[in-house]
Amino acid sequence: MIKILVNDGMHVDGKVLLETAGYEVNTTKVAQADLPAELPAYDVIIVRSATKVRKDLIDACPNLKIIARGGVGLDNIDVEYAKSKGIQVMNTPAASSESVAELVFAHAFSLSRFVYSANRDMPSKGDTEFKGLKKSYAKGVQLRGKTLGIIGFGRIGQATAKVAIGAGMKVVAFDPYLEKADLQLDFFDGQKVNFEIKTISKEEVLKQADFLTLHVPAQKDYVIDEAEFKQMKDGVIIANAARGGVVNEIALVKAIESGKVARAALDVFEKEPQPEIQLLMNPALSLTPHTGAATNEAQDRIGLELAEQIITILG
Repeated sequence: MIKILVNDGMHVDGKVLLETAGYEVNTTKVAQADLPAELPAYDVIIVRSATKVRKDLIDACPNLKIIARGGVGLDNIDVEYAKSKGIQVMNTPAASSESVAELVFAHAFSLSRFVYSANRDMPSKGDTEFKGLKKSYAKGVQLRGKTLGIIGFGRIGQATAKVAIGAGMKVVAFDPYLEKADLQLDFFDGQKVNFEIKTISKEEVLKQADFLTLHVPAQKDYVIDEAEFKQMKDGVIIANAARGGVVNEIALVKAIESGKVARAALDVFEKEPQPEIQLLMNPALSLTPHTGAATNEAQDRIGLELAEQIITILG
């Protein structure tokens, strides 16, 4: 019998689909240090971002046929080495796109109107300093009419662009591998509206953006560093829900202190799961603990998509 270890959790619908296909599915978490001893008994491992499947673990598991990643990135897996050993590597690049895009805009709305900060202050000061708080948070900005700059215009970048268009924003995008994208917005009454977005240079995106969001895979170097901050508008608002390490966090804090960056949102961090304290305590930052794909709908889609792929491969 095919044995599958689901090490970072999976929606119950995906688990049921695999079990209905006749596979044994274990959803008990195995600590990273214990995987070399436990994983050889399994044919498939399903992970998210927490579990690392590196060369040494692959070498310890001769029976492994599939490494499945629930989500977009594959930077926690030695993909090419696995493939060289005849192991199939799969992920679910489309399943969580809309959920990540919505989180970006949850942060964007919160940052533009100081909701993230007011929610901290109101419980402790709302009954004694109401007028003062009202005055301090009176300089919010609208998203409508502003320009959203998108770095990385794949599935998630395009999903984010659709939300931006719906909010009345102008969209500019950069992607080194894409010249244009055709976006279709579907509405509740069956209407569909199509937009063509032609990508421009990274420098132009940085210069034009009132709000900037990143949707790129893990990189060797920072995508946004001191040089990039210098090219941005004064008072820009930034969101990173892509990968920790694509934005230089030290340079970001400096840019906030100088006023170049008004406020920023981080869903991912260079030092997960222990982000730097200067980020956690910074009053200009809206923070979430890597929850971009953490919606019931996205997890359901991820689980079903992974199950379907595995069943197709293994039969």
